[in-house]
Amino acid sequence: MSSGSGDKPRRFTTRDLADRKPSGPKLVVVTAYDALFGRLVDEAGVDVVLVGDSLGNVVAGFDSTLQVTLDQMIYHATAVRRGVQRAMLVVDMPFLSYQVSVERALMNAGRIIQESCAQAVKLEGADSDVLLAVRAITKVGIPVMGHLGFTPQSVLAFGGHRVQGKSDAAANAILVGARALEEAGACAIVLELVPAGLAGDVTRSVSVPTIGIGAGPDCDGQVLVLPDLLGLNDKFHPKFLKQYASMADDVRAAVGRFGDDVRDGRYPDSEHSF
Repeated sequence: MSSGSGDKPRRFTTRDLADRKPSGPKLVVVTAYDALFGRLVDEAGVDVVLVGDSLGNVVAGFDSTLQVTLDQMIYHATAVRRGVQRAMLVVDMPFLSYQVSVERALMNAGRIIQESCAQAVKLEGADSDVLLAVRAITKVGIPVMGHLGFTPQSVLAFGGHRVQGKSDAAANAILVGARALEEAGACAIVLELVPAGLAGDVTRSVSVPTIGIGAGPDCDGQVLVLPDLLGLNDKFHPKFLKQYASMADDVRAAVGRFGDDVRDGRYPDSEHSF
């Protein structure tokens, strides 16, 4: 997609996001947390790069996303932006950055956009306070992506990573929440860990794209955490995850060979010395 300038590709936008809903192809979304992987996934042709607060688990080694701060999200988002030239960049708003008040939510969303040059923010849930925040943020021109089903910032309330929407009442709450997010101005909705049939019903009931993770094949797109799909996080094996590489094995083997060469005096040799 040329910008006409001859040197920069045209960036994927919210308009492109909306156009995919009726006509396809399905949206490809991956997470990234640094400039290098941002560049690599961008060059691979993904549509959206999400700087997820999952960096708390993947990068920092926390048990949940709850410890991630706004400053940490901005730091990682700014790094990813340096690598991403074409894909749309979306940044998670972390725990307590949007739940306390509408004013704080608006200011924090503005900080993310101003400091990282991202194109949208993502909020979890669809209760009345979150919907007020979505309305306020979109009113000033910042696109918002919603997130329903299993919302990681509520992991303590859920009692762990559990499929949501299994009962009729819970399924209806997700369906109603999706419609409310659309009405509040959300440009897309992530559906995480919900039954495939429910995800299909939600997808058909809203005019904005749905992006699934553990939500079956009927969503308008799919997202995976990059280290998971690369097989770098080889201790993580949820039912929904398909690993497209086994890079943890490659890393261990490569570092092992480096160690052997150093110990045996084979590295550095004349070829790798000045």
